Amino acid sequence: MRVLFCSRRFFPAISGMSVYALNLLRQLVAHGHDVTMVSQYRGDATGTRVYGGGPPPPVPGVKVIGRQSLGEEAFAEPGGADFERDVQDMVDTIAAEHRAEPFDVLHAQYGYPNGWAVLLAARQLGIPTVVSIQGGDGHWVGSCCETHRLAMLLVLEHANTLLIGCDSFAMEVVERLAVPRDRFTIVPGAVDVHRFHPTPGRSPGDAEDPVRLFYHGRVDRRKGALDFLEALAALRAEGLPFAATISGIGPDLDACRERDAALGLGVHFSGYADYDAAPALYREADVFVSPTYAEGFSNTILEAMASGIPCVSCRAVGVMDCLRHDDNGLLSEPGDVPALTANLRRIITDAPLRHRLAATALEECRRTYSWEAVGAQISGIYGALRGQKPAVNFDVSLPRDACRFRAQPHLL
Repeated sequence: MRVLFCSRRFFPAISGMSVYALNLLRQLVAHGHDVTMVSQYRGDATGTRVYGGGPPPPVPGVKVIGRQSLGEEAFAEPGGADFERDVQDMVDTIAAEHRAEPFDVLHAQYGYPNGWAVLLAARQLGIPTVVSIQGGDGHWVGSCCETHRLAMLLVLEHANTLLIGCDSFAMEVVERLAVPRDRFTIVPGAVDVHRFHPTPGRSPGDAEDPVRLFYHGRVDRRKGALDFLEALAALRAEGLPFAATISGIGPDLDACRERDAALGLGVHFSGYADYDAAPALYREADVFVSPTYAEGFSNTILEAMASGIPCVSCRAVGVMDCLRHDDNGLLSEPGDVPALTANLRRIITDAPLRHRLAATALEECRRTYSWEAVGAQISGIYGALRGQKPAVNFDVSLPRDACRFRAQPHLL
């Protein structure tokens, strides 16, 4: 089949969704699909500093088209970021590619703006759509303004197929935006277990002295980065030794650096790490710490599980579907720093616990979260959609309301 995949800030952007998109593209090529990816990217200094930016790199077997999100880069101009301009650019690019050689299905990663762009393109071209609902879509896009609420609702109501990572996330979207649960097809996250694996010669849960704690991903207070620092401060006050690394960039990197300096923790901030460098980073750590407030489905937790290191995280949407407290990880409530501190204390001081949690997680990850299974599921969804018609009976005009995300760089 001819597949158009519309991504959002593919590599070199720092996001678990870049990893997800890359692995999915590889699977689609392996299944014999003819794939074109259109991905917008930030090219300005502000956007690149916060999230990483620049044109997407080549992907073997995929036609990759990078489009600079010039509308979003206009956030400092009167009226703020012009998301509508970027949506129209995606629609025009998809339509031009379709005219050259028709697509069979359009697949968007993220409901807004990508899903909205794909819905508009499909209405024009007469081909079916798949939209993957990702973290921000369900957690907060649409709570920011009426423009984006209506756009999200139209995507949720009119895409041919909606994919979502887990049931807890689907229920959050159902409750927040009042759409039927049966609109969603669960396609779980996945991890490349050949790339991410335990350090040769070490058993899952083995640790150095002091134990090395590792945070990896977008450095964002919504991911619990600042909570992690507060918990480390509590451990330091107890005299408990540890080593800690925060890997990645993000909107709260400067705030985390400043808080670390104020607390005198000596956390190592390792900065940007591309996907090829990530496996070695996990193998240089003993415990993965992700005190996140919500996920669509946590790719970094799956990577840690596959790497044979135990996870300390939260009972958050998108986490509780793969981690169970005291079984294959340790969980506390999001934002509960004393409970996070207690879990970190346990994982540092209890070696048998580390070994048990890591071994259980590794076995489950290898059994359940392979990319081969996920790629086959999505390929089957495409096949079932072949020849279906897209929805056309909806109003494409949206109000242009003021929105806080028009005035700042953000993953919208």
